[in-house]
Amino acid sequence: MDSHELADESLLRAQELMQQLRFDEAIAGLTRCRRQQADERIERLLALCRYRAYLEQPPAAVIADPWSTPPADPFAGVAGVPEIPAARLDARTLAAGIRHHGALLVRGLLQPAEAERLAGGVRRALDACTAWHAGGEGAFEGTWYSRLPLQDDCELAQARPWVEGGGGVWLADSPRMLYELTELFGASGIARMVGEYFGEQPMLSVGKSTLRCVPGTIRQADWHQDGAFMGADIRSVNVWLALSHCGEDASGLELLPRRLSQVLPTGTHGAYFDWSVGQGMVAETAAGMATASPVFAPGDALLFDHFFLHRTGIPAAIAKDRYAIESWFFAPSAYPAGQVPLKL
Repeated sequence: MDSHELADESLLRAQELMQQLRFDEAIAGLTRCRRQQADERIERLLALCRYRAYLEQPPAAVIADPWSTPPADPFAGVAGVPEIPAARLDARTLAAGIRHHGALLVRGLLQPAEAERLAGGVRRALDACTAWHAGGEGAFEGTWYSRLPLQDDCELAQARPWVEGGGGVWLADSPRMLYELTELFGASGIARMVGEYFGEQPMLSVGKSTLRCVPGTIRQADWHQDGAFMGADIRSVNVWLALSHCGEDASGLELLPRRLSQVLPTGTHGAYFDWSVGQGMVAETAAGMATASPVFAPGDALLFDHFFLHRTGIPAAIAKDRYAIESWFFAPSAYPAGQVPLKL
């Protein structure tokens, strides 16, 4: 059996399993086939299968937060967001960083060469998105950009043009990059570690997991907490992954390095948008604490949840574009309504 016949057989088998609602088996079989050979059809069906798994079998379990009582803080006395090498990252250090300090900065989560490769993938996805818009729906078909077929009544779809207009593409709309990232999350242990933090197997967000290139021409950014969009009564982790040098001659992140336990008022205190946090509210919340703007190397990552107050950081010497991927994980028993999870 040649490679094309093997892919055909895998596709047919996966479709049968999906009809029987056996999504875990379908995902496993498609993944095994894709590891043996690159095939656009396999990648697109994998993306669809991860989405259909949520539609057909929404998570309903109620699982207690295993870190409702935060662990002892190994970073006590640390000024700003604590930093660790990738070798020290586990569920306990993640919980300590987020629950005591708001975030955890992980140096070298990826090797620089891997980060550079993914940055190239982000560029190809963005270019494919541009080609799709230029040619019109149906004129472009590819695995770097192939829109996830959301349901007609899905309110989340209204956010897609706003994301794409701001130099981003949903990870779920790039089957090739979705495959690459889910493989990375599995092989590196990131998905397992986030699952241990949640106490259950995580799901990945459609609406918040984004491939980005922030242009070097940006000159304004607004403070926000992602909980303002998603709600406070959820459990989340964002793996914000730098794929290029950030924070010196390219935009990075500016952040308030402290734990917040609530969503702040939005649209007040000089806020530009109704969803953003005004500078006056930031100053009031900081209570004299200085904001921070870390410098990121390719492969560094910042991990935080929906309460973390941050914005795009714009250094004085900005001149270059910044490549990054944000991957939002949710606990299935406490995922935000409307964000449309993908099964891992």
